[in-house]
Amino acid sequence: MPWIFGKKPSERTIEERLNFGFVVIDKPRGPTSHQVSSWVKEIVRAKKAGHVGTLDPNVTGVLPVGLEKATRLADYLHEEGKEYVGIMILHKDVPEDVVREIFREFTGEIFQYPPVRSAVARTLRKRKIYKLTLLEKKDRLVLFRASVESGVYIRTLCRDIGDALLVGANMLELRRIRSGPVDENKMVTLQKLKDAYELYKQGDPELLNKIIIDPEEITRDFPFVRIKDSAVDAMAHGSKIYRSGILEDYGEGNIVRILSTKDELLAMGKREGNEIKPETVFIERGIYPKAWKNR
Repeated sequence: MPWIFGKKPSERTIEERLNFGFVVIDKPRGPTSHQVSSWVKEIVRAKKAGHVGTLDPNVTGVLPVGLEKATRLADYLHEEGKEYVGIMILHKDVPEDVVREIFREFTGEIFQYPPVRSAVARTLRKRKIYKLTLLEKKDRLVLFRASVESGVYIRTLCRDIGDALLVGANMLELRRIRSGPVDENKMVTLQKLKDAYELYKQGDPELLNKIIIDPEEITRDFPFVRIKDSAVDAMAHGSKIYRSGILEDYGEGNIVRILSTKDELLAMGKREGNEIKPETVFIERGIYPKAWKNR
């Protein structure tokens, strides 16, 4: 009788998705990101919940929150790019063409000091602004869109642009519209999440199933290796993945997703020459056969 092991992400039960999935909250103005994660944890009755990419209390928008095992992906997802829409106020009016020119000068590599209230050390850091677009200007108000590397402080960026214009500037409003591959289309309010969970408890999981995002989707921008079924349990027991156990190796980068033949995320790993060292393993031992013991 053949082994039946593993499961396609689309075949997971709602309980399995609650144990290894994400919800993307439309963070309201006021609470901290930590408080929003805490509310998500209470709503879905999870033991663990953790957000990806901290938003200041007055900033709104995309806040991915991992549930249970998915919280272990946070350290990887923090490093992905972000996109924002914001309003900056200039302390004195400046011609629009001059502002546009300064925006072009701030596109690419920049240097920033983190804000005084930041949780990180205030050392000069190099970061990338992938795209900085002036959407609209009215008097001293500038509506802009910024696509940036993780770790860019938009409030600091607005201040630095004001300094470059020799008039000063401050950020008035900010909304995150994308975190990694996840954009506003995936967001739900805390109230909608609560309603969906109540429907699930009453026997209707359809809405909650639509809200939960599988880890395979939220990590899709990472390169991946697909491994043989016979190599999975050995990896779950701590073994490296050797070249003979790899079926497919796609994309460049040291940090990789480790996928099964069924496209399930088994682990996150690091390249070491021709081998892959698992760093964070999600698949449980014993799900796949111990083929490695028969070699």
